[in-house]
Amino acid sequence: MNLLLAAALALAIDTDGTLVINGQRTFIVGLYDFAKTAKPWADAHAAGFNLVHVKPSVSDLQLAKKHGLYAWTGIGTDPAGIRKTVTALREEPALILWETEDEPTFVWKKPLAIRTPAEKIIAARKLAQSLDPKRLFYLNHSPTNLVSTLREYNEGTDAMATDVYPVIPRGIRNQYALWPDGQQGDLLNESISQVGQYVDKMRQVAGPSKPVFMVLQGFAWESIQKQPDPKMMLYPTKQQARFMALQAIVHGANGILYWGLHLGPENNPAWQAAKAVAEELKPLAAELAARPLPANLPLVYHETGHSLDRGIAYTLRPSRDGALLIAVNEDKNPVTVSFGKSCLAPPQVTFAPFEAKLFRCSR
Repeated sequence: MNLLLAAALALAIDTDGTLVINGQRTFIVGLYDFAKTAKPWADAHAAGFNLVHVKPSVSDLQLAKKHGLYAWTGIGTDPAGIRKTVTALREEPALILWETEDEPTFVWKKPLAIRTPAEKIIAARKLAQSLDPKRLFYLNHSPTNLVSTLREYNEGTDAMATDVYPVIPRGIRNQYALWPDGQQGDLLNESISQVGQYVDKMRQVAGPSKPVFMVLQGFAWESIQKQPDPKMMLYPTKQQARFMALQAIVHGANGILYWGLHLGPENNPAWQAAKAVAEELKPLAAELAARPLPANLPLVYHETGHSLDRGIAYTLRPSRDGALLIAVNEDKNPVTVSFGKSCLAPPQVTFAPFEAKLFRCSR
């Protein structure tokens, strides 16, 4: 059944931050933009994406509905623009989220000055909500700024996210959004495992009951340059994309979104990687939307000739036939581990650096 055909749209948020759409807990797998394919709408739906960002237009929202996709769109913070957009679109059944301004606190290589103050975001949300009390609100933050600063915006949104894109070639030219060290994020951890740390940060911002999404990398940084250097064109691999998505889930993200798939050539490696992730997650929709099971597996690490820096992180989800264990190696070295006496995994499991594995338990 296509939930978009429900007679009345019902949106709620469960106590763990999971979106409830027409009574169904839903893990979000979304797109900020479409990849360059022959049938982008159909390809997105077929791969398993369930949410897309669209222009604030009736035609785009009707296309989303036609293809079985939920949608969100921007309304800005100008009162006149908000009234016009919300009034025009509030009856469209595919629409589930309004977005005000992207990255309102982002500051890059200029004097510290917040781009859009929290009061403006909050006022915009209140106005839009007065016109359309059914929809929820979404706000994406840059990966920088203090937790205390970002919390000031919580009243202006129901769901929040941050965007971090850590697959960056060494020696990349100076460009917008990259710091002098060539990184977009600002944590000590420069590896792709920073994704999980940023999920943790956003959970600190959001608290336990607001949805937290992770915006993942769907492009090569070099493709943003006016004259891209083919030698610097580095896309996330399928393995990297899989790790970042599953690590976000392990750390408690209620959804993942991809940005940048519109950049680069048709069917570029970033799209192939994101599509592979969505296709793998599609049959796991019920498990991903379920509340994690309490788990304290007695992990035992075995010697591999390397120090143990971060090791294995995991989540255990109920399923119809037992449980699903999602485990990720957050270390830059191989890790061999035993999960204890459990049917969830073999006696010893070796993970490559930044590898994710899934195990099922039938009981």
